[in-house]
Amino acid sequence: MTNRPDPHPPAPPRVHHLALGAVDVERVAGFYASLFGLRERTRHHDGDGALRSIWLELDGGAVLMIERRSAAPRPKPAGVDDGLFLLAFSGDEADREAFAARCQGRGVAIEDRTAHTLYVRDPEDNRVAFSSHPLR
Repeated sequence: MTNRPDPHPPAPPRVHHLALGAVDVERVAGFYASLFGLRERTRHHDGDGALRSIWLELDGGAVLMIERRSAAPRPKPAGVDDGLFLLAFSGDEADREAFAARCQGRGVAIEDRTAHTLYVRDPEDNRVAFSSHPLR
């Protein structure tokens, strides 16, 4: 392998989908739809007709797939952990404050807060954030 710059580097890919396991697919999908305004794109059922997943639309054509998982308990990550440990959505300061009001109105506790970001837990303890922090 050389250290020379690639004369034809690949374009950065866009996110296609994020998949989030949930014991209660309907409840978790409702959380993201309600607090973040994600619209339902489709539902998938298994061969027995049981709900297997709900796909919610994200910006840019990507989807958030809420996929049924087993009810086996798993540890709740407190901060930085292995793998994906935080799902953060973005907007401006007014959007962030509107998000805070939606949380309060729906009884969702704000777990932590910084100057730009609010942190909450979804119904299955996944850490989720709404941030107005500039990415520059």
